[in-house]
Amino acid sequence: MLKSNFRPAVQAMTSAVLAGMARAITGVRPIWAGCGPSHRQRIYFANHSSHGDFILLASCLPPQERARTRAVAGADYWRAGPIRRFFAEVLLRTVLVERNWVERTEDPIAVMLRAIDEGQSLIFFPEGTRNMGEEPLQRFRSGLYNLAIARPDVELVPCWIENMSRVLPKGAFLPVPLLCRVIFGSPIMLEEGEERQDFLQRAQQCLLAINPDNRKEGK
Repeated sequence: MLKSNFRPAVQAMTSAVLAGMARAITGVRPIWAGCGPSHRQRIYFANHSSHGDFILLASCLPPQERARTRAVAGADYWRAGPIRRFFAEVLLRTVLVERNWVERTEDPIAVMLRAIDEGQSLIFFPEGTRNMGEEPLQRFRSGLYNLAIARPDVELVPCWIENMSRVLPKGAFLPVPLLCRVIFGSPIMLEEGEERQDFLQRAQQCLLAINPDNRKEGK
């Protein structure tokens, strides 16, 4: 559908256009509360309530970092139809993982590690799906822990995405102009001997700690 020699240029243009649109619609500004932009390879893990989350987060990264950062998303959704698939795989370079463990043909961790080993940073949503509930976060699945075990040198940066669920809620096609922020917290790492559930709970708490709503309420 798109010749491979044209792909890098088209992907770069798509990334720049989407970042510009995200900034124009939401006025988004990054809040580097616990770290700054870096050339280190990272996994940006964030709360997830909208299909626009990864575009908003990526728009906050410096162009060079944005160019090597790919979002992780569910293959069941993004491969459902040729148009979605074209956007995800060709234009957005999304790392698609199969979430149904019964029908999957490849281990999701292996897919993500391949992208990391190619030098990519990742945008990762540890809840595994969009949060449509009242609680600020759902239970974290094991993926973040498995990535931390497999690639301990990659920084894990918590990122709180504010307001995107109101800009582009589930089922909406056109975004509503509203101000958004992305807050970047302090990187975390897996501690020696730390168990899976302990690590996932700590990662969740680190993310909640940079939620502006919690800060207002003094939680």
